[in-house]
Amino acid sequence: MKQTVFTGAACAIVTPFDENRKVDYKALKKQIDFQINNGTDAIVVCGTTGESATLDSRERRQVIKSTVKHVGGRVPVIAGTGGNNTRDVIKKSITAQSLGVDALLIVTPYYNKCSQEGLVEHYSQISEAVTKPIIVYNVPSRTGVNIKPETYKILSQIENVVATKEANGDLSALMKTMQLCGDDLDIYCGNDDQSAAFCSMGGKGTISVLSNILPHAAHDIAETAVDGDSSYAAALQLRYLALCNVLFCDVNPMPVKYAMSLLGMDSGICRLPLTRLSDANKEKVGRVLRYHGLIE
Repeated sequence: MKQTVFTGAACAIVTPFDENRKVDYKALKKQIDFQINNGTDAIVVCGTTGESATLDSRERRQVIKSTVKHVGGRVPVIAGTGGNNTRDVIKKSITAQSLGVDALLIVTPYYNKCSQEGLVEHYSQISEAVTKPIIVYNVPSRTGVNIKPETYKILSQIENVVATKEANGDLSALMKTMQLCGDDLDIYCGNDDQSAAFCSMGGKGTISVLSNILPHAAHDIAETAVDGDSSYAAALQLRYLALCNVLFCDVNPMPVKYAMSLLGMDSGICRLPLTRLSDANKEKVGRVLRYHGLIE
C-alpha cells in the first residue's frame, strides 16, 4: 500500500490578486488560515482554481514558497506543477519539491493530446526526477485527453504515483480503475457535485472548489463518505448540490471568486483571458448564497 497524501477535502485554493492584479500574499495567508481553522484537510496551490496558467515562473515559485511557510506543517501542501512540456514539468516539479511541498498535482498534458503511451512516458520521466508523491490529474474537459482505466493500472505501478484527481465524471470508468488498481492508487474526486459518490465507492477524498467558501461542508461531505456513512454524506451532498453547481456556472474560478467577494473574502478578479461574471451569472451565485443564508 502506498502513502496516502490526505483524506477528506483539500481546498483547491484561489490565487488572490490586488487592484493591480498582482498576487496579494497577505490575502493568501488569510485564506489559508480560514481554511485550516475551518477543517480543510490539505491545501492545493497553483492548480486550475489558482489560475496557474496565468502565473509566471517567479510568481509560481513565490506562491508555493509563501504557502508552505504559512501553512507550517498544519496540513499537507500540494502544488500544481503540470503542463504540456515534459521537460518543463520536471523543472517545475523539482522546484516545488525543493520548496517543501508534500505532494505534486500534475495534470495530463493539454493541447498536445498525447496517446495513452505518451501519458505513461510523461509520468514515468517525471517520477524519475522527483521523490515526492505524485497525484495525477485527469480533466478531459480542459485537456482533451482522458486516462483509461488500463492506463491507470500501468501508472499505479510507478512507485511515487500514489493517486489521481479524477474529473472525467465517468463513474463506470472509476469503478473499473479501482478494480484494476486496488491499493496501488488512491482516488480523489475532482468534481464537488460527485464527492459523496466517489468517496462512498472507495475514494479517499475530494480536491474541492467549494472549500474556498465552505471548507467545513466540503470536508464533511467527503469525510463522512470515507468513514462509511454514505447516507449522511449523500444528504449533505444534496443539501449543497445547488451551491456546488453554481460555482461552475461559468469558467472556474470566475464564479467562486465572485462568491468570495460577496462573502467578504475578496480575492480580486481573475486574470485575462478570464474576466468577470455576467450579470445573469452574478444573480445566480447571489441567489444560491442567499438560499443558504450566507448573505442577506
